[in-house]
Amino acid sequence: MAGTLAHATVALHFLALLYIGLGGFLAWRWPKSIFVHVFFAAWGVAVNVLPLNCPLTELENYFRNQQGLSDLPSGFNAYYIYGHLFPAEYTPVVGILGLIVVIVSYVGAYVHYRHRRDEAPRDGVPIAG
Repeated sequence: MAGTLAHATVALHFLALLYIGLGGFLAWRWPKSIFVHVFFAAWGVAVNVLPLNCPLTELENYFRNQQGLSDLPSGFNAYYIYGHLFPAEYTPVVGILGLIVVIVSYVGAYVHYRHRRDEAPRDGVPIAG
């Protein structure tokens, strides 16, 4: 059972990372979701630049320990991503590209929000264009 839960935690962790990177684009459709994304993005940055433990990594380590395995040697990103999804030496470039993607998603969310707000009917009467 602990093995299944460890695998589920890994899958959830990958989904969280995808949301951190791409979740701002959801705000293009659902503007209020930007507040949830800002929290996740800030948490993602904080965990990577400050000496904070990611709760998902801690949970995976717990399930690994239940199986008699040791903790992830250097954390989730180092174990599953660096050197596997891209060469480890490209980590700074990937980080910068990720930041650019988040900024583009936020700018787009703002533009979509402004566009919707400007086209919203005022006092129940549509704006003639």
